[in-house]
Amino acid sequence: MTTFSIAQSLDQALQALADGARPVAGGTDLVVGSRQGKAPLPDTVIAIDRLDELAGISLSDDQLRIGAMVTHAQLMVDPIIAEHFSAIADAAALVGSPSTRNVGTLGGNVMNGSPAMDTGAPLIVLGATAELQTTSGNRQVTMEELWVSPGKTSANADELCVALNMPARPANSGSAYVRLEYRRAMEIAVVGAAASVTLDDGGMVTDARVALTAVAATILAVDLGDALAGKPIDEASLAAVAKIASETATPISDLRATDRYRRHTVGVMARRAVEAAGRRAGGETIAIPVNRTLGIGASQ
Repeated sequence: MTTFSIAQSLDQALQALADGARPVAGGTDLVVGSRQGKAPLPDTVIAIDRLDELAGISLSDDQLRIGAMVTHAQLMVDPIIAEHFSAIADAAALVGSPSTRNVGTLGGNVMNGSPAMDTGAPLIVLGATAELQTTSGNRQVTMEELWVSPGKTSANADELCVALNMPARPANSGSAYVRLEYRRAMEIAVVGAAASVTLDDGGMVTDARVALTAVAATILAVDLGDALAGKPIDEASLAAVAKIASETATPISDLRATDRYRRHTVGVMARRAVEAAGRRAGGETIAIPVNRTLGIGASQ
């Protein structure tokens, strides 16, 4: 039988983890996984969803901080996220159903470590780090360091993700996340891609990053090399991005798609993500989520 308690403070939660408890917030991964028989519920569970220290979104001169308990529903409409970190809002708006988005948290999503999570690729291209805390201190871990295999992270059992931090965006920057989906409701990505683009005053690319969803054992950062540096976002550069993304992907075949299909379509998604991010970097407004605004993916 599982023992359940509610943390009244962050210190209490951290001590419970040190004593062997597992944290739960929205429960959209832990509880659903148990019901599906993927893993039994832990012997001891402590709820952390009422801790104000883990809530809130703030932007300083040099850093964005998103509390681990911020929900997807909050992320998709928060003005700071929507304006400056749009890829996260794009992704959050596509997660599950309205009920899932209202209780599922960014911290829980990150620590679940699924290579098909929608928020993972945006966090990578935006340079996010997870802030992991214990009773004795904390440390910052990049997303690439955190995710080690499907459903497994490098965090220790007594470490709690308290926030996601990322650098403030430079001028003339934009980001976007798009995914291939067969239907709109309660869907996870067949493949997906996030992009971050920064332009100079002449519209040439000074920085570009791409990350891919559901085509490797973890969310996959793509090395674009010089494919976009110093170039405009045009047909030639977008074709190069698609080619690099497809060649970088290492997908598997399953009931939802073959590896060959995923390899091709993730290139298409990467191209579309870079194009949308570039348009946003150039000052164009593309409503969130990009998938719905530009008609990408399922029609209903």
